[in-house]
Amino acid sequence: MSERFKIGVITDSFKLPFEQALDKAVEVGAQGIQLYVVNGEMIYSSFDEEKVARVNALLKDRGLVVSAVCGDFGGHGFETIEENEWKVPASKAVADLAVKLGSAVVTTHIGVVPEDKSCDTYKIMLSACKEMGDYAASVGVTFAIETGPEKAVTLRSFIEDVGSKGIGVNLDPANLIMVTDDDPVQAVYTLKDFIVHTHAKDGILIKKTEPKRIYNFFAEGGIEDLRMSDYFLELPLGEGKVAFDEYLNALTEIGFNGFLTIERECGDNPYADIKKAVDFLKSKI
Repeated sequence: MSERFKIGVITDSFKLPFEQALDKAVEVGAQGIQLYVVNGEMIYSSFDEEKVARVNALLKDRGLVVSAVCGDFGGHGFETIEENEWKVPASKAVADLAVKLGSAVVTTHIGVVPEDKSCDTYKIMLSACKEMGDYAASVGVTFAIETGPEKAVTLRSFIEDVGSKGIGVNLDPANLIMVTDDDPVQAVYTLKDFIVHTHAKDGILIKKTEPKRIYNFFAEGGIEDLRMSDYFLELPLGEGKVAFDEYLNALTEIGFNGFLTIERECGDNPYADIKKAVDFLKSKI
């Protein structure tokens, strides 16, 4: 297979115990996995030296690597001082775990970056990301902010304001389409200096609304009467609005040759969906 990109899968997407999910990752033809470590059997706080060694052995036996560790603690990202008091230290611990698992990337949602740079939320998010980014850089890791809640130009400006070598981007092309109606191909060029990991996902925008409204719904557990399917729909790769040929060519043009990690967040048959996605990507690269 061409080494233009590497293909990854998110183990949680298989909805199986970790070791079984690793076997499925091999079966579908993945080269790497993204590992959620914020809850469940793989929560970061459960990793002692023995567990780290066991997981690394399981990966080595299967010829897999960790493309990224997901340290997304949910809620309002890093928008509030109260949440940041525990999320920032926890995120540093996740960065330490990433190093032990041989990964240089921690992905996370940080909340919705305000366009008003003078507001308190912007300053709070900036401070948290600066602290996390500087720590990450000191241990050889990049905190990769997942795209979606804001347009690419807003995110780029925010990252430049943070000014830390340990802050980068996890580019999710479907999120840009489904939430902000942004162009993923142009986003590659806008964010080219910061992309360290990507998600392979597809979808469509049905009806526009404020991104803050969408992410508040996720953060607060559906307090507002909101049906996501009224606004956007995640779809199998190639069936949504992501122009994958142009998108992948843009990634190549900027020099990115890392992971396209398949994220499938819905569907009744995750294994079949993921296998189909791997085959789709292989046909493109």
